[in-house]
Amino acid sequence: MRILITGAAGFIGFNFSEFLLKKNYKIVGVDNINDYYSQKLKKDRVKNLKKYKEFSFYKFDLNNSKKIETLLKKNFDAVFHFAAQAGVRYSVDHPRKYIDSNIQGFFNILEFVRKKKIDKFFYASSSSVYGDSKLFPLKEKNLLFPTNTYSLTKKFNEDLCKVYNKFYGINAVGLRFFTVYGEWGRPDMFYSKVLDAAFKKTKLHINNHGNHSRDFTYIRDVNFILYRLLELKNSFGNEVINICSNKPLNIIKLVKIIENKSKKIKIYKRAMQKADVLKTHGDNTKIKKLKLIKNFTPFEIGIKNTLSWYKKYNNF
Repeated sequence: MRILITGAAGFIGFNFSEFLLKKNYKIVGVDNINDYYSQKLKKDRVKNLKKYKEFSFYKFDLNNSKKIETLLKKNFDAVFHFAAQAGVRYSVDHPRKYIDSNIQGFFNILEFVRKKKIDKFFYASSSSVYGDSKLFPLKEKNLLFPTNTYSLTKKFNEDLCKVYNKFYGINAVGLRFFTVYGEWGRPDMFYSKVLDAAFKKTKLHINNHGNHSRDFTYIRDVNFILYRLLELKNSFGNEVINICSNKPLNIIKLVKIIENKSKKIKIYKRAMQKADVLKTHGDNTKIKKLKLIKNFTPFEIGIKNTLSWYKKYNNF
């Protein structure tokens, strides 16, 4: 099978690409390698993927519809669309980047799927579409209340897929990722900042005085869930699925867990920040009904593996 993966230099896109390459899939990766966070990390991810002979890579922005047309000559069995401008807080000060990437870029890739008549299209949505809802655990059928430009673009993507399913019969599965962590992770994520505080002695600011909880999901579990979705024979039509462990963790407890496996961390507590939500806690009933995974990796084990990678990558 040949799979197109956009955002292949990103955290989830890279890990899933490598997962499939190890299973002898042919992967075509696309990424613009922007500077939202370390370009070196992104380039190192791509360098690692290029070790596999079944991997080919295109560097361009999905806003460029002419560049996407170069892919029309190739046939694909499925598309995983992970490319997007990430970051909830960043969207407050840079809304244009989200309109360009998360709406225009998404439209272009959806048009590509329509023209190529690809039956399996999976795209990254986000738990942020729920906003600051208190109806825990958050279910896919809940009303959505996006509270910033980032979450609004993700909801728009889901709504656009409904339209494309209705008028063009496009099968699309929106993946509402909660907080994914693990090896090769994003340096702007909180757990990465905790590791930096432990080993690089950087300041660790904890918002809302530590009264936040997040539903963490280990990247290896995510890889397996996505793989099982790809392998399912049934057609989804238009669907959204929470990708979560259903086990929220308080961020102060997260710091303590990492401290026990690394070094003492000095924290600086501060007030609630713009665009933050108090808690994320997703319902993963759909994952269980589809038998996409049996057991989720305990956070203590996942973060231990992440710590080992972090120390190796940073040469500690």
